[in-house]
Amino acid sequence: MSLPAIRVYNTLTRRKEIFEPLEPGFVRMYVCGPTVYDYSHVGHARTYVAFDAVKRYLSLRGYDVVHVQNITDIDDKIINRSISEGRDWREIADEYTRDYLEALEKLNIHVHIHPRVTEHIGEIIEFIQDLVNKGYAYVSNGSVYFEVDKYPDYGRLSGRLSKEQWRQEEEVLRDKRKPYDFALWKKAKPGEPWWESPWGPGRPGWHIECSVLSSRYLGERFDIHGGGRDLVFPHHENERAQSEARLGGGPWVKYWMHTGMLTVRGEKMSKSLGNIVLLRELFKKWRPQVVRLWLLGAHYRSQVDFSEEALGQAQRLYEKLRTAAWTLRSLLAEAEPSHRLGENDLRVLREIHYAWIGFHEEMSNDFNTPGALRHVNRLLSLINSTIVNHPAQALVLRAYSVLEEFNRVLGVLDDVFQPALREDRLEALIRLIVKVRQKHRAAGDYETADWIRSELAKLGIRLMDSKDKTTWIIE
Repeated sequence: MSLPAIRVYNTLTRRKEIFEPLEPGFVRMYVCGPTVYDYSHVGHARTYVAFDAVKRYLSLRGYDVVHVQNITDIDDKIINRSISEGRDWREIADEYTRDYLEALEKLNIHVHIHPRVTEHIGEIIEFIQDLVNKGYAYVSNGSVYFEVDKYPDYGRLSGRLSKEQWRQEEEVLRDKRKPYDFALWKKAKPGEPWWESPWGPGRPGWHIECSVLSSRYLGERFDIHGGGRDLVFPHHENERAQSEARLGGGPWVKYWMHTGMLTVRGEKMSKSLGNIVLLRELFKKWRPQVVRLWLLGAHYRSQVDFSEEALGQAQRLYEKLRTAAWTLRSLLAEAEPSHRLGENDLRVLREIHYAWIGFHEEMSNDFNTPGALRHVNRLLSLINSTIVNHPAQALVLRAYSVLEEFNRVLGVLDDVFQPALREDRLEALIRLIVKVRQKHRAAGDYETADWIRSELAKLGIRLMDSKDKTTWIIE
């Protein structure tokens, strides 16, 4: 049975479209990364986990994916923090970049290319100069602005088609021709970091960096541009305008994808409300795998509300997944080859297949992770209700294979499915201890058997006895 075509919701067209990358078999994806002026919070993780799942599923379907995610290491917020704390701006950027990268590692997110803005100043200046030469940008009092009226398709990405909706006040209004023009290069202020340019000392504006870094590593046109919904205007609208102006026509990006907002008790996270949930604090209470699983429990375009109850549900699902994975590993080591499958075995194999195809149908439908998780739970129920009690090798092997495939997207069971050599030896040692314990139980020496169970539990190895066998998991 062939898998369904992948369909993606495109923010630009406001409809789902069949996913067909610009180059067959190869996907170029750019995701807006952090401005590193503070610790990473759960709202950042919401976007990073969502696009990691997109990348993982595309890879599962056979695409080669290149994932670029920038690091904004020069910005007003970084400068303001360095001034308020009396520290060098580079020290601020380096500290919070480390925090960001540590958070990604914990969440099992591996970005292929992590370009920093300050390492590409020359390319940014070249990009801006080209816009000036083509008449899309103008120099004013040492700064350079993009002239929005020169780009006729402005506002279509965000749906803001009226000029009254375009106002952007982050720059000095008196230097602009129109209040909705935006800065490409900002004139240096006293005490701020700066670089030399044809227009005088200054630094890049916020929007120009992503246009430059994406084209630098992915080419002039690429497949997916992602980020949070709060970036659609003005950030992504401005990126699109300046990039397509320089290219001389669109589309610059084929599919625009945006994650929904994350709220805390129904309110947007903000320092003024004191409800920022930092990842470094969250990981002290919840495993990163649980946080990741909780975030995957919502569709990437939907709003997510942070709650301890939701994380508790994700914790229970995570424990079920680990138990099932370790149980299947244990059964694989013991299961006898079955030369003939009965009717019930064939029924179970069909049920496993339905869970597998259901997972793919949901993920193919705009990366619907909550729908896919329903089929993960369907497989878990089958494992616990049927396969554990009738561990025919064919059933165990197929269930293990499908669960491993699901994890290529979920990314929470890598320690089970990709063990190091020393872990293989550890498993062999645990199996030996379990056999020794079974001999004590068979001889009626339950005191020693219970002591072995207790000592293993202290090491994070939980034994589970059933009528005629013992399985185990590493917690």
